[in-house]
Amino acid sequence: MKTRLRDLREDNDLTQEQAAIIGCISKKSYERYENGIRDIPLEIVKKYSEFYNVPIDYIAFKTNIKKPYPKK
Repeated sequence: MKTRLRDLREDNDLTQEQAAIIGCISKKSYERYENGIRDIPLEIVKKYSEFYNVPIDYIAFKTNIKKPYPKK
């Protein structure tokens, strides 16, 4: 997941600090997630999925399609 988080952050011209604020986590925690040092909790992945408007599966490398799932 580290590459996708970094790619999404950079595509949106955000710093690691700004991305950490979006996830309601510390910058250090964000760095660890982005660099693959720690696994990202599902609740955090959900926040980034919603913010970047991509499916969780995209962040988790289960698909290469960025288009979000239709809302029910």
